[in-house]
Amino acid sequence: MDKVSHGILPAFDGGNEAGGSKKVKGTVVLMKKNVLNFNDFNASVLDLVFELFGQKVSLQLVSAVHGDPEKGLRGKLGKPAYLEDWITTSTLLKAGDSAFMVTFDWDEEVGVPGAIIVQNKHHRQFYLKTVTLEDVPGEGRVHFVCNSWVYPADRYKKERVFFSNKTYLPGQTPAPLVKYREEELVNLRGDGTGELQEWDRVYDYAYYNDLGNPDKDAKYARPVLGGSAEYPYPRRGRTGRPPTKTDPNTERRVPALMSLDIYVPRDEWFSHLKMSDFLAYALKAVAQLLKRKLESVCAKTPNEFDSFEDVLKLYKGSIKLASPLLESLEESIPLEMIKEPCCAENKTAWRTVVEFSRKMLAGVTPALIRLLKYPMPQVIKENKTAWRTDVEFGREMLAGVNPVLIRRLEEFPPASKLDPKIYGNQSSTIREELIQKQLNGLTVKQVIKKNKLFILDHHDAIMPYLRRINTTTTKTYATRTLLFLKDDGTLKPLAIELSLPHPEGDEFGAISKVYMPADQGVEGSIWQLAKAYAAVNDSGYHQLISHWLNTHAAIEPFVIATNRQLSALHPIYKLLHPHFRDTMTINAFARQILINAGGILEATVFPAKYAMEMSSAVYKNWIFPEQALPADLIKRGVAVEDANSPHGLRLLIEDYPYAVDGLEIWSAIKTWVEDYCSFYYKSDETVQKDEELQSWWKELVEEGHGDKKDEPWWPKMQTVKDLTETCTITIWIASALHAAVNFGQYPYAGYLPNRPTLSRRYMPEEGTPEFEELKQNPDKTFLKTITAQLQTLLGISIIEILSMHSTDEVYLGQRDTHEWTADAEPLEAFERFQKKLGEVEERIMRMNGDKRWRNRVGPVEIPYMLLYPTSEGGVTAKGIPNSVSI
Repeated sequence: MDKVSHGILPAFDGGNEAGGSKKVKGTVVLMKKNVLNFNDFNASVLDLVFELFGQKVSLQLVSAVHGDPEKGLRGKLGKPAYLEDWITTSTLLKAGDSAFMVTFDWDEEVGVPGAIIVQNKHHRQFYLKTVTLEDVPGEGRVHFVCNSWVYPADRYKKERVFFSNKTYLPGQTPAPLVKYREEELVNLRGDGTGELQEWDRVYDYAYYNDLGNPDKDAKYARPVLGGSAEYPYPRRGRTGRPPTKTDPNTERRVPALMSLDIYVPRDEWFSHLKMSDFLAYALKAVAQLLKRKLESVCAKTPNEFDSFEDVLKLYKGSIKLASPLLESLEESIPLEMIKEPCCAENKTAWRTVVEFSRKMLAGVTPALIRLLKYPMPQVIKENKTAWRTDVEFGREMLAGVNPVLIRRLEEFPPASKLDPKIYGNQSSTIREELIQKQLNGLTVKQVIKKNKLFILDHHDAIMPYLRRINTTTTKTYATRTLLFLKDDGTLKPLAIELSLPHPEGDEFGAISKVYMPADQGVEGSIWQLAKAYAAVNDSGYHQLISHWLNTHAAIEPFVIATNRQLSALHPIYKLLHPHFRDTMTINAFARQILINAGGILEATVFPAKYAMEMSSAVYKNWIFPEQALPADLIKRGVAVEDANSPHGLRLLIEDYPYAVDGLEIWSAIKTWVEDYCSFYYKSDETVQKDEELQSWWKELVEEGHGDKKDEPWWPKMQTVKDLTETCTITIWIASALHAAVNFGQYPYAGYLPNRPTLSRRYMPEEGTPEFEELKQNPDKTFLKTITAQLQTLLGISIIEILSMHSTDEVYLGQRDTHEWTADAEPLEAFERFQKKLGEVEERIMRMNGDKRWRNRVGPVEIPYMLLYPTSEGGVTAKGIPNSVSI
């Protein structure tokens, strides 16, 4: 929120100074570079020297009403004004922010300003937040929302221009501002050449050709994702790094694993508060930093959990690793590994992390040490065994971390869409006689007719890769899970089918076996393993598709296209921009340490080296309009159109927390978008004549999601309805959809037995030593089958960070300043949006307290809050940030 406008600082009155010339005074709020880096003393001294010698920070007003004939009718420029008291001004506002006075000579030939040119003649950059002018003749208050890093002027080829918070469609732009508006977009597009540097402000596209590292070893080569029919993919932000020596189509990676020297436009970087949070929690992920050292240690000590009590020790702080780890830790984070990052405050932060880690270990006696204590995941907080129940197993498909896949079964037995010429017969082997006794006296045909038969089906997505996946350390299946909707609204598992490729070749179809529910003896232990194999499939699909592909990767082209084609003056830019905060940065981090060859995802999730390639195969079926929640629910058969029902849909699973809360959020977003767009777009013709909007949509389709450009389902962007539906879907993906599949990760999957990410052994067969072990010690067999110790440490370390809200998060229905637009009607519509979200919060709390809705809390006693709009910081299992921000 802009504190200047709320009386925290005094407003400056304009008036006549000595000599009778009119003066206009204002306030500039910024954050000095040295505030973020207390060790940057030399840079601070240099800035002071620059000030003393007249190399200051200047601001020039740009007229919105008078053009300069000598400069192509660009807005006339006022005389430069300079920030006052740079040397003596102390921090006056919230941490890091300083407010400076600035005084402009008023020039009637300039008149009302519509933009401001800022020049930084200092040695270091600063973060410019706002500029506010008071008592501008004929206008009153003029406010500029900047929120941008301003580097020394010699870093730029063009001047830094910031526009006031007024909003204009391209054709309505005051003539003196038109050239400035057009040139700013040209600057942001760049010229498509060269390696981009931290001060560059270029948004451009590239393929996912930076995941592999063939120069390191052939085993780290990966296919380029994007730009081909074989491996289609959304585009990422271009960095311009040179190609590898081994493969000219692969981009060279940043050498240091944990380096922050990864280009994204500087204004897309995490705030200093969020970076502090991010790095602080990186300490908890010490296993990531020390992967090789941990591997060498774990090779000398047991790499298995022997009991569920062993797993619980992770959260009690009593997992013990032998003393050789101490020497490993003390030498494992050399400062040399940290390449010069994109900005020095981050380098300092990383050095702080390293030194803290070393000090933390200093003086520890060479005895057993305790390491890696994690918070208790909510799934076992109230009840340590309820996660094993069939009721909870089914409930998490409706209210867990991946509630977006379950669908109604409309044909029996379940069929496959895989090409039988390539994959043979992949139809399910589940037969009616196997499940008949569990259908409350009904036939399968009757159950289907009553909309009571559902399936969690991972078969087709995984089977084409399964033969290759199982040549690694993974030993798993492609699964189908059949469920029956009971009268109390809960889902009862009926059967789980585990399938493998035919040993003689794919064309011979699948080898499948069906497992039935049991809760006693060896049959009960086998059923627990069957559920674990289904959970392994679901965990991998969740991370790769529901989470990464459908939110992170799908939304990045929108970030790029919006900044390249929509001016900051454009109403749709102002609508969408908050929903892109931090996305490019977290995606860049992901490419560096998570989804890269040999990265954490490949080490911890069952598809291993085929993970990203598999997500590319699923992207072939990605359809933008189907990302809308109502369309998705109808496609999956869990809802039907009903004009008499709220939101025009009737849920076939009435107690479906994700869908129930999601439809409330969807409706609130849609109403807000319609109210907003209708203010600026009075007719379809207005949409058609908006040149920036048309360029934005054309580029997004043809470049950002270019491998899908010929699909007929793209909205044509010819009507107001096209526009509102597109913006609603975009905001839904970036905010609520991402929240639903992200912030429950640690609460549900922080306890790996509940959501194992890989399996290392096949189902024990009768007559084998493994089967005898299962009979004698089923828990140990279960733990030896699923994720091992090292992968568990890696996995829960990263998902704890990914489940964390930063302390400065901005949630749905919030903005970082209340003056984001000067138009009153959109601000009033936004207030209605906020009020509606508050009502949604109250409704969620009421439903969670109503015992009728058994799926909202469940046996594990976790109330469904993942679509509760607001939250405090930390791992809370609630809150919808505006954007894909972590």
